[in-house]
Amino acid sequence: MINPIYTEETECQDCYKCIRHCPVKAIEVQDGHAKILTEDCILCGNCVRVCPVGAKKIRNDLSRAKRLIATGERVFLSIAPSFISEFQGFSEAHIVKAARKLGFYGSSETALGAQEVTRHTVNMLASEGHSIHISSACPTIVEYVKKYQPKFNSCLSETLSPLQTHCKLLKNIYGADIKIIFAGPCISKKREADLRPDLLNLAISFDDLKQWMVEEHISPAELEISETDQFIPTSSKSGALYPFAGGMLQSIQENITGGQDTRMLNFSGIHSMAGVLKGLKDIRTEGPLFIELLACEGGCVNGPAANKDTGTAVKQCIVSDYAENRVDSSTDKTLQCDDIGWNRKLNPVPSPAFREEEIRGALRRIGKFDSSDEKNCGACGYMTCRDYAVAFLENRAERDMCVSYLKKLSEKKANALIKAMPSGVVIVDHDLKIIECNRAFAKLLGPDTEEAYNMRPGLKDVMLDKIIPFSAVFRGVLNSEGNMVNQTFRTEEKILDGSIFSIEKNQAVGGIFQDVTSPRVQKERIIRQARAVMEKNVESIQQIAFLLGENAAESEVMLNTIVESFGAQE
Repeated sequence: MINPIYTEETECQDCYKCIRHCPVKAIEVQDGHAKILTEDCILCGNCVRVCPVGAKKIRNDLSRAKRLIATGERVFLSIAPSFISEFQGFSEAHIVKAARKLGFYGSSETALGAQEVTRHTVNMLASEGHSIHISSACPTIVEYVKKYQPKFNSCLSETLSPLQTHCKLLKNIYGADIKIIFAGPCISKKREADLRPDLLNLAISFDDLKQWMVEEHISPAELEISETDQFIPTSSKSGALYPFAGGMLQSIQENITGGQDTRMLNFSGIHSMAGVLKGLKDIRTEGPLFIELLACEGGCVNGPAANKDTGTAVKQCIVSDYAENRVDSSTDKTLQCDDIGWNRKLNPVPSPAFREEEIRGALRRIGKFDSSDEKNCGACGYMTCRDYAVAFLENRAERDMCVSYLKKLSEKKANALIKAMPSGVVIVDHDLKIIECNRAFAKLLGPDTEEAYNMRPGLKDVMLDKIIPFSAVFRGVLNSEGNMVNQTFRTEEKILDGSIFSIEKNQAVGGIFQDVTSPRVQKERIIRQARAVMEKNVESIQQIAFLLGENAAESEVMLNTIVESFGAQE
């Protein structure tokens, strides 16, 4: 099965934007295409968000969902509590009725699983001393800690995610043989389904669910609803708070009893996680420290597959208002599930250590010979040139990803070509200042110009009208893109055969010149003119032949007419 995020190679435009925004650089470039490294990816979805051409795709499991429904088995929909901010204008009853028309046996809020996670967390904090706990509610954060911050693995809460807990709860109530499909804004849920098919069959996005309704011609707003169109087995109040940053902490605080002294913090945004965890192992607290971490900025309401048209503040208000009106079912014993522990098995991403000389060697291969050459522009996708060099040594990056290297290489090739040309070559900017010229050009203009060239190679920034009398022709070409002038120009001592052409309209003009008095140039000119005369003669002969043939044809037609006329009389 393909990774939940993958690259459509034919659409990848080599912009490296996905690398720049990947917090763990789980991308390698091969033949100019950025590919996801499945084992390293934490499914934060940032590459999907930022890809300008949509080359990064989310695996579509909608067809699998339809096939599962078609089997006739009891299939339940576990819908993320952020649905209320996604399907604005639709009530819980509308969603439940629409899901039933799609073929679902029943619909249930994932918030019930979150509610149970809250209960376990409250009990855990009540029994803990001076310890640090990191929430395990966000599967992307769990992947990040296990792969890139393994020293904090022991700090992760000993509970399954709210979704997996919800799946266990539903199977306890309705039977182990039921099937469950999740719908929400999170890509990581697809990996949860891949890793725990015994709990969750598959995960689709809110957009998939909407598309499914459209394909089946179901408009939730137009459905007739009744009192029976409700989430089963019931709703959740505290679990409905989980979709926004700090919602889990609010849920925990509302369920804490007694004089529990627990410090609680929350942070969101996967790019900030390294800074959040920095030095955390070294601190000492008077009581338990519980930290809610969410990969998406602002929480699950801004998941990679969530609606981007509504602001975070509005979404949080919608979710808070919805939760406020839910029934508090946290004390219902039938909704409690004791066995929600999970496997803490580490799967750290190896980080090869390279010697300094190896890194310096990689830098030299891209033209970085000393620290002044390291521009750290980030165009390759990496923060620094050294990071890029390490990725290059790991075979995750290619040499032509460095823009400054390619620019220097092209400039060197162009300069070498200009210098090697026997003709005089000059390139000027919009002010007719010389950008580059070769020695042959300076030599054409006489010993004074050649001496100036020796003092300032390339004559950079020298005004063209100071050294040639026909700079006005360059000005004329400068203002007409695509125009080229081929003519003979005179200086004080020489006659030059030249071509002046536009390189970029209003920005740059180039010229190539030859001394027509040079024996070599004269020979080339004679040959060129002789060929032109031959071509003109051939063209004239062809025209004469055409006219003769046309006259002959007309004469033949007239004679045949006369013959036929006299023949008919006889």
